[in-house]
Amino acid sequence: MTSGGADNAMSGVASGGCAVSVVVATRDRPAALERCLEALARQTIPMLEVVVVDDGSRDPAAVDAAVARACPSARVVRAGGRGPAAARNAGMSAARGAVVCFTDDDCEPDPEWAARLAPACGGGAAAGTTFADPDAGHAAAAAQLLTHVLQVCSLDESGRLGFAPTCNVACAGQVARSVAFDESYPLAAGEDRAWCARLADAGARPTYVPEAVVVHCPQLGLLGLLRQQVRYGRGAVRFRRGGGALAGRSFYAELARECARAGARVTLLVVLAQAAAVAGAAWELATRARRSAR
Repeated sequence: MTSGGADNAMSGVASGGCAVSVVVATRDRPAALERCLEALARQTIPMLEVVVVDDGSRDPAAVDAAVARACPSARVVRAGGRGPAAARNAGMSAARGAVVCFTDDDCEPDPEWAARLAPACGGGAAAGTTFADPDAGHAAAAAQLLTHVLQVCSLDESGRLGFAPTCNVACAGQVARSVAFDESYPLAAGEDRAWCARLADAGARPTYVPEAVVVHCPQLGLLGLLRQQVRYGRGAVRFRRGGGALAGRSFYAELARECARAGARVTLLVVLAQAAAVAGAAWELATRARRSAR
């Protein structure tokens, strides 16, 4: 990939245009969204556009109030509650930046986050490092450990990633407009892996920018973690059926090393999470079998 996308993004500042857009999909988490927007308001990059996509929140007025308090310049786009893939597509369509960044409503990007990601996109994409908020508890740490290992195990010798979570990724505007999320994924599960596969097919595997940091602050607990991983297991079946490759031996070897560093509590939660993912995959396969038998 060439550096044209980054050059265009930075020249947009000088010409008075919008250099970088950030798309934040949200649903029913106005307090978390407000903290995310406060972090985005502290970004050091000039001419930053923030697009909030409300994916069918029960209380849209609460979303509007969070935006008004934390980032009054942000634009709010209403989506139809069809899931994060469709919401992010709506955000990409509305974004005007030469580079489009994505983060989640329960995340807090570092002030230098967008400034570090945008120049690394070139004509393709870039992704950073995501850490769990230490105050979010062991379940959040376990969930983030699994995502982090999946990400680093996808890193190739050229410094590009096969997978990056959509809480910390950016792409050139022309890529955002040509590589859409697969809206057949109805849940927050697997749609990011499918999109990264589409980026790879388009020759736009994300460049890894470890210093572009996002802090993830989910409110999970044990039951929340298990529900999340059941969804991920279901999404993994959909991803595999669409031609995607699942995690191999290197993933589990790295997972074991990371668990050894994380300690017994997080390790136990990782084991339970993997069991929940297997249960979710079995559920999805059984559901598909029943549908096929009708």
